Amino acid sequence: MKRLFSGKHIEIHNVYISEYSPVDDWESLKNPLQLKEKNPMKMKVYYLSDQDVEVETARLLKEVETSDLPQEVNYQGIEHKEKKVEEYKQYVTAELQRKQKEAEEVFSYGKVFFAYLLIVINIFIFFIIESAGDSQSIETLIEFGAKYNPSIIEGEWWRIITSMFLHIGFLHLFMNMLAIYYLGTIVERIFGSSRFLFIYFLAGIGGGGASFAFSMSISAGASGAIFGLFGALLYFGVNYKQIFLQTMGKGVLLVIGINVVFGFIVPQIDNAAHLGGLVAGFIASAIIHLPKKRDFRRQSLAFLVYIVMIGSLIVFGVQNNAESQGFYLMKMEESRMNHNYEEVVELGTEAMELDGDMEGGILFQRSYAYIELGEYELAIEDLEESIQYEALPEAYHNLALLYSQYGRTEEAVETIEKGYELNPSDEDIIQLYEQITGESAD
Repeated sequence: MKRLFSGKHIEIHNVYISEYSPVDDWESLKNPLQLKEKNPMKMKVYYLSDQDVEVETARLLKEVETSDLPQEVNYQGIEHKEKKVEEYKQYVTAELQRKQKEAEEVFSYGKVFFAYLLIVINIFIFFIIESAGDSQSIETLIEFGAKYNPSIIEGEWWRIITSMFLHIGFLHLFMNMLAIYYLGTIVERIFGSSRFLFIYFLAGIGGGGASFAFSMSISAGASGAIFGLFGALLYFGVNYKQIFLQTMGKGVLLVIGINVVFGFIVPQIDNAAHLGGLVAGFIASAIIHLPKKRDFRRQSLAFLVYIVMIGSLIVFGVQNNAESQGFYLMKMEESRMNHNYEEVVELGTEAMELDGDMEGGILFQRSYAYIELGEYELAIEDLEESIQYEALPEAYHNLALLYSQYGRTEEAVETIEKGYELNPSDEDIIQLYEQITGESAD
């Protein structure tokens, strides 16, 4: 029976009803029976005979915390009683079969099509990117539509959707496609193809919006939409608690928990996209509801909640990016790649007025722009300040080179030695080290 029950603490109330009391001593059975195992079930026994009916009934009602007595029904004659017992057996059997059929129908409403199609599309796009460049190259990812906050703020909101079809390396693609294969097929069977596609894209948009609002990093992948499928299964669990917990419920909750914990531990994981997709997937499922179910009030409320969620993420995201040093640093790198060095200096100056912990990178980028503009004294000032915040080998290299050009030999030697200690395998650092110190690098 245990597999039919869910929960840690389970109590079974076993009630016997008979005209006669037991012949043997059964008082010990009034104590709860419990097996010695993890999360054991407890069973309590009650014997309602003519002699003890009032006492035992009171004990039963007390244990189940109710004061309501069942309606008394008297059937005349043994044949009538046997007939009613047989009718109840048939009722119980029919009810069990009905529930089994309901569970089977729940998992076979839709035929899988779009889940497989999404896998094919993602793989196809991955190989296009690989043939055109490198799926792990930031420049290539931005070119093909990755989530890149500066471009999104400038109006390229379509990146929130296109980034769902881009993957960073084969392992990233493989793990996400494996998730779609298992999760997507389950959700499509439960909700149907059109509902599955609706949930997938709304969850992906929600995950992308959360990533835009809370993460400044360039990102790509179907993870937000995949977590939305988890959200759809949670919504299914809310409406079919018993079926959910008896089948996949514990596994789904465990996987979600593990992924959320890893998202907080591993910096490279876009946890904002995961959590945003999870919530958006749950809400999207509530908007369309389950097959053969309608609740206009709940669906309308869910639609309103989704609109408010996306709108809030956009407003907060725009404001949060405008106040983030990380956003300015991304803009500086973009301007530097476009050889717009005056804009790099301007952006760097604005970024240094904001709160954050990226001063080292900002000053290094601005010093590079000063070098290209011929402002070497300003570049030296930025580099000297930059290494106080962050020990970048490239900053030591550039500073040593400028010291050498200005005849500050001792400072040049000391600086390049530190740069060499930080990265003894960099060819540019090795070359400058040998040139300034006159010694061969080991």
